[in-house]
Amino acid sequence: MNKLLILGARMRNKADEVVELEKSIKELNKRSELEAKKLDQAENDEEVSAVEKSLEDIQKELDDKLAKKEQLEKEIEDLQNQVEELNRKAPTYPSQEQRGGQKLEQRDAVLEFIRSRGQKRTGVKTTDVGAIIPKEVLEPQKTPERQNPLLNLIHIVKVTSGSGTYPVLKKSNRKMTEVGELEENPELGKTKITEVDYKIKTYRGELPISREAIEDAQYDLIGILQEDIQDQDEQTKLAIVADVMKSAKVVNASGLDGIKDILNTKISSVYKKSLVVTDTMFNALDKIKDKDGRYMMQPDITSPTGYSFSGKTIYPVEDTLLGQEGEMKFFIGDVEYFLTLFDRMELTVNWEDNHKFGKNLASYLRFDIKKTDEDAGVFGTYTDAVA
Repeated sequence: MNKLLILGARMRNKADEVVELEKSIKELNKRSELEAKKLDQAENDEEVSAVEKSLEDIQKELDDKLAKKEQLEKEIEDLQNQVEELNRKAPTYPSQEQRGGQKLEQRDAVLEFIRSRGQKRTGVKTTDVGAIIPKEVLEPQKTPERQNPLLNLIHIVKVTSGSGTYPVLKKSNRKMTEVGELEENPELGKTKITEVDYKIKTYRGELPISREAIEDAQYDLIGILQEDIQDQDEQTKLAIVADVMKSAKVVNASGLDGIKDILNTKISSVYKKSLVVTDTMFNALDKIKDKDGRYMMQPDITSPTGYSFSGKTIYPVEDTLLGQEGEMKFFIGDVEYFLTLFDRMELTVNWEDNHKFGKNLASYLRFDIKKTDEDAGVFGTYTDAVA
């Protein structure tokens, strides 16, 4: 399965290179034509020589790109042959009668849609975008944990329109007031409700599986689709979540005391605070000790990441999600209240035109992520305290 994904990704990348080369070749041919026209206007040998030199340079560059294009096309053909060989060796899976169940029927219906390039639609719900993949089909029998449990903190709201407003009730320390029998209701603090505007965006991915690669495949196509889509879904949402986190109020921290100041004084205690830090910052925090020489980063079996820092769950992410490579960036706060994911559409897939492969299977997700409670977190840069 992984080998096929790797081969498909390589074919896609090489095909993209061919497209760019063809654009460059077309541009070079235009330049050559324009340069050649200058010969009609040349008034002496010096001007003719200048045009000749320019044409030679263009032709050399053109020859290089044509040779590279030819080499890439040979490599693509070789990769396609490898895919076909893997397909021939792939095991045959049991029949529907042997496997059974409604979930299987849904999987088979989706599989037929894919194999027939959209011609067979029985049992598949479709839209003008493509075929909707039922959630039950994408969920494995034993649901794996996400690679980054940070996504499990996100508050998700299902929406039915492409844009709208969502009422948000901020967390506060409001409480009820005791009243005696027959007493008038006391004056209560006004509830602060804000409206957040959302506008659904479409995110497109491409499954690295060509039409030719799956036309006669006997392997578990839905399994490959499931694995690749889940990864694309996760990486896309993580990147957008990180962008929203970076819009939080900026509060920097120096050393352990700086982090404690944020936890204790910069964010209200009504929020459930956690730390989202870059890998570089995680490495720095992993070395911090208290005055008794004990590491502040502790293994924690109750934590979804396996660690806690200063009693709070800590979520490491790649440096480039929150900053640049090697930077120590962080978000501290209540992720669930700070942002909300507005989910508009289930995953859909559809066949689309693709250079070299004829058609490739494209995937779509539609959602938006918005900041919903700016008081729920802060973003900043961490620096080690000078001893």
